Amino acid sequence: MLGTAFLLVLTAVVVPLATFVYGEPLNYTQDYIMHELIYIVGGVIAYCFIVGEISGNTSQTDKLWSIVPIGYAWYATWMSGMPDKMVLMSVLVTLWGVRLTYNFGRRGGYSWKFWDGEEDYRWDILRQKPGFNNRFVWMLFNLFFIAGYQQVLIFLFTVPILALSGEPSAETITLIDWGLAILMTGAIVLEFIADQQQYDFQTEKYRRINAGEDLGEYSHGFVRTGLWGIMRHPNYAMEQLVWIIFYLFTIETTGQWLHWSITGVLLLVILFKSSSDFSEGITAEKYPEYKEYQRTVPRFVPWTKFGK
Repeated sequence: MLGTAFLLVLTAVVVPLATFVYGEPLNYTQDYIMHELIYIVGGVIAYCFIVGEISGNTSQTDKLWSIVPIGYAWYATWMSGMPDKMVLMSVLVTLWGVRLTYNFGRRGGYSWKFWDGEEDYRWDILRQKPGFNNRFVWMLFNLFFIAGYQQVLIFLFTVPILALSGEPSAETITLIDWGLAILMTGAIVLEFIADQQQYDFQTEKYRRINAGEDLGEYSHGFVRTGLWGIMRHPNYAMEQLVWIIFYLFTIETTGQWLHWSITGVLLLVILFKSSSDFSEGITAEKYPEYKEYQRTVPRFVPWTKFGK
């Protein structure tokens, strides 16, 4: 817990200050678009918080997670005059967003009642825990973390595209850019495969349960084959990789390894570490065999003990 808190402070405070002091400042176009986008982010936060409080469904940010980055990317691209490299990056964000929106939608995440739909099961579990079961505390948590922090994070991991605005080199797509585009597309495809394997497993498991059939392999309760036999969270791993590659476009264009736009992807990595810790704690309580799975299968990086 202390280690995570230290990383959050380092990433949210120290890294941005260092990059602003020692890196290139925002040019006029970047500064203007940044301010415009900040107003939009503020509106999205207010929407997620108010609708979440009124409806009692705090997964409003989950509904928009795959949608608003598309808007941010194309808005920055349009305001920058549609340079080729930014168009390419926006297309990649759109591909990522369409895939993730489809996966969230088929699990019941959306409804014609826009405030309704599936709520992340972890929020209900957390809501019952001491401290969070206080209505006022939960309202503050919804405002500052679920709606506030997560929406700011979404904006921050999309903002590397803004680093290309006003850069002459953004007008031309290089071989390195095409290589990054292929890698990012590959990560999106692998994320789709991982989600499909999870979806197929859970669908068949509950079909057998409802039909009163023998569960067989599904009696373990969790998927552990395919990509899930190589990593415990292949979907999370690929999600992080997608946005790491997205940041690499900034390095290729500006020549700066530590750019001011790096904050979002670093915070995303920390979030996935904390999120997977919470999810695995729940799963390990439900399924006794999960602890052995944790011991033998790496969390994010295949064939290593990194992030056990």
